[in-house]
Amino acid sequence: QVQLVESGGGLVQAGGSLRLSCAASGRTIRNYGLGWFRQAPGKEREFVAATRWSGTITDYADSVKGRFTISVDNAKNTVDLQMNSLKPEDTAVYYCAADGSAGGSWLSSTYYTNSRNYDYWGQGTQVTVSS
Repeated sequence: QVQLVESGGGLVQAGGSLRLSCAASGRTIRNYGLGWFRQAPGKEREFVAATRWSGTITDYADSVKGRFTISVDNAKNTVDLQMNSLKPEDTAVYYCAADGSAGGSWLSSTYYTNSRNYDYWGQGTQVTVSS
C-alpha cells in the first residue's frame, strides 16, 4: 500500500503562486507514474499534470501548460506541483495520485490522463484563487 498526503494548498490572489507537495509513504514509488488532478465544485475530476518517477514522460493539461510544473524529489519521496500565474478558474481541490503499473501504457496520454488508471490517491488539498 502507498499512502499519499498533499500539502501546500491555500488562498491566493489571481496572478500569484502556490507550490503543492505530495508525500508518499508505505512503499517506494520509484518507477510509478504520478499525477495531479483537480475537481472544482459541480465538475468532474480533471487531469492537470503527470510524470513518471524517472521523469521520462511529463505532460500537462492545455489549461495549465506554461504555468504549472510537476517535479519529483527522489530524496524526499515527493511529487510537487509548482503553480504560477494562478487564475480564478484554477480554484479546485487538488489531488495527487500514483499508478503502480506505469509501464508501456504511459506512452499514451489517453492512459495517464484518465483518473481510473491510478491506484492510490491523496485526500486532496484546497486551492482557492481570488480575482
